[in-house]
Amino acid sequence: MKHLSRFLVALLLVVGFSNVKAQDENNPWQINIAVNAVDFYPTNDMEAAGITGKWFDEYFNVGDHYNILPTLSSISVSKYVGDGFSVGARGSVNRIEKYGDVKVEDLTYYGFDALIKYNINELYDMGKFDPYLEVGGGYTWVDDIGAGTVNGGLGFNYWFTENIAFNLQSTYKHSFEDYLAPHFQHMAGIAIKFGGKDTDEDGIYDKDDACPDVKGLPEFNGCPDTDGDGIEDSKDDCPDTAGLAALNGCPDTDGDGIADAKDDCPEVAGTAAMNGCPDADGDGITDAKDNCPNEAGPSANKGCPWTDKDGDGVLDKDDRCPEVAGVAENDGCPPIPRMTEIEITELDNLARTVYFNSGKDSFKQETYEILNKIVELIKGFPAEEFTIGGHTDSVGSDSLNQKLSEKRANAVKSYLESKLSNKFTAIGYGENEPIASNRTRKGRAQNRRVEIKLVKN
Repeated sequence: MKHLSRFLVALLLVVGFSNVKAQDENNPWQINIAVNAVDFYPTNDMEAAGITGKWFDEYFNVGDHYNILPTLSSISVSKYVGDGFSVGARGSVNRIEKYGDVKVEDLTYYGFDALIKYNINELYDMGKFDPYLEVGGGYTWVDDIGAGTVNGGLGFNYWFTENIAFNLQSTYKHSFEDYLAPHFQHMAGIAIKFGGKDTDEDGIYDKDDACPDVKGLPEFNGCPDTDGDGIEDSKDDCPDTAGLAALNGCPDTDGDGIADAKDDCPEVAGTAAMNGCPDADGDGITDAKDNCPNEAGPSANKGCPWTDKDGDGVLDKDDRCPEVAGVAENDGCPPIPRMTEIEITELDNLARTVYFNSGKDSFKQETYEILNKIVELIKGFPAEEFTIGGHTDSVGSDSLNQKLSEKRANAVKSYLESKLSNKFTAIGYGENEPIASNRTRKGRAQNRRVEIKLVKN
């Protein structure tokens, strides 16, 4: 009973060690509960030659060398401190009946050790298989005689779940005192991880908290719902104003199914097509912008129906002459006058009587009367377009005649443009298009001419 009391003291020291710091770190604590076996044989103990063996001799000879207390006889607690390292402490108790190859009296064994572990998965991730190295030191008593030890060990956890694992470990404990022999201590048991950091103090550990820096609610994995509408802030388009789930947490004051933030008329029920505003006449124009809200009309007429004041079948919006009846072909204006064949022939005949001073592009005096008659004839047809062609006889060089024909055509064009708004195009043909023989004076006179042609649209 005395030894059991000492073990309980050691156990309390372990638990006390685990509470030196509050559980406020990101990574969990770990507690190991195990059965331990003590083996003095494979230690190469020179002081006990003939009783113990060389290093690792009969290392797995459980029946001849292992001292096992058939109950949970070891407990340890460790804390992860970063970069793969953990620190902790272990308490253990046993009953010694085998010292190497020698049977001994029933001796009590108990120990208390501090430990430093390095998790090999920090370097090589092996999944559920979690090996580690351990070093440390402590104090071990055998039948009330104790000594300090330096320890080194190797073990692994195999995690069945996120928090529970099977644990197996072997540790060599070396004492520099003659009255405590070096020995191996093996442990097999269960490892349990627990604890964690809760930065935002919402009762949810950071490792399980989707929003570890902001206080939240368990139903949202630690994330907040500021407006209390049952929608977590990260999924709430209006996190500061209570709203509806169907509208991603935003309110709908007028109940038209359109969130206020997207509703151009949040106080008056409307339609989605009108961004939440009403359209009483259904013409696609909101009532607020419709000059005739109860009578359908196009937006181009501010929501009112189109009119046709002059009754010519062309709506006022398309009618260039809305007060005067016209035709559709002229955008609602009266028909555009067009030259007849008689007028075209008359124009052609007048153009042929346009005379220039010899070798020049200036008009003879009597030609102005002809030009004015042409102006009077064309004036009644403002929409017509004309081509003015200049021609010469063959006297002189081709280049000279070409230039002269162009100048004469442009002289007629300039005169007509000064009197009329019609469009005129001047072209010089030189001597290339004669209408009579250039071998006779009469023929050459006919070839020296101007032609005004109607451009047919």
